[in-house]
Amino acid sequence: MVLRKTATQIALMRRAGAVVAEMHEACTRAAVPGATTADLDRAARDVLDRRNARSNFLGYHGFPAVACVSPNEVIVHGIPGPRVLEAGDIVSIDCGAIIEGWHADAAITVPVGEVDAESQRLMDVTRAALESAIAATFAGNRLGDIGAAAEREVASAGFGVVREYVGHGIGTAMHEEPEVPNYGPPGRGLRLRAGIVLAIEPMVTAGRSATRTLDDGWTVVTADGSRAAHFEHTVAITDDGPTVLTLP
Repeated sequence: MVLRKTATQIALMRRAGAVVAEMHEACTRAAVPGATTADLDRAARDVLDRRNARSNFLGYHGFPAVACVSPNEVIVHGIPGPRVLEAGDIVSIDCGAIIEGWHADAAITVPVGEVDAESQRLMDVTRAALESAIAATFAGNRLGDIGAAAEREVASAGFGVVREYVGHGIGTAMHEEPEVPNYGPPGRGLRLRAGIVLAIEPMVTAGRSATRTLDDGWTVVTADGSRAAHFEHTVAITDDGPTVLTLP
């Protein structure tokens, strides 16, 4: 069952979202050549401690960090560790926070120093896919309209949309119904209503969209070794349209 949130509950999620946005800002500053992926996780932890918020990633099915840090060919769920970021890399940062029991979740992909034109285009297209998906997230539309909007942006650029991993509802748990695919035909699926809150998160590959999971059981990479980008926001549907809860 898809649970609709009240204005008060959405306001608490907005507070959690502000923490997530600050975590992204801290991680972006830390994403410099020579930094490790663990350095970015530490930057995110510092924000949680400073804001007296809890992580919804740490311990989730055993995940050992507060942020998923995913460089280059890693699509999602990268475990922070000793991997050193180099100039020209791109790195996706996915993290969340809990305030008074209410969750927020968002992801960004950032350059490490100067990046090549194709990597920049990959990030720009993925961000545009998220923006188009959010624009389709209003009462009266169907769930399929969200994925169709994201897929149109990606397909027109010649990139691949990851299908094995999708967005989700969010509230008192990080993952709630419904699943939110980043592909598919419009006009199908759940009718969107005010009070529904979704985490919308297109994951896009520069090559083929096929994925594989590494032996750690978490890290998901592109099967062909191509680069990937990931952008996500937590979005509330209101009577006035979509409201992004994970902006600064």
